[in-house]
Amino acid sequence: MIHGRPERPYLESWLRRARKQLAASGRLSELALILSRQEGGSPEHWSTLVRSILEEQTTPSLDLLTRIDAVLAKPVERTPATEQPGLF
Repeated sequence: MIHGRPERPYLESWLRRARKQLAASGRLSELALILSRQEGGSPEHWSTLVRSILEEQTTPSLDLLTRIDAVLAKPVERTPATEQPGLF
């Protein structure tokens, strides 16, 4: 029997997406700064933790993945509501 990493399809897809989003220069530092303000701790701590997750040295909790996703999510652009003319 071959022993490998356990199957974690959600984590694998999350890692691919997060690596792509954090590849831009300064994006990891920005994420670390935001997480330090929201969750406490230093930006260096968060930067190190996220790097270890991306390098698969640390397995994150689902709660942490969700928090990181919320920060990485693109803001929803709200279009101003156009006034609808009256019916009468």
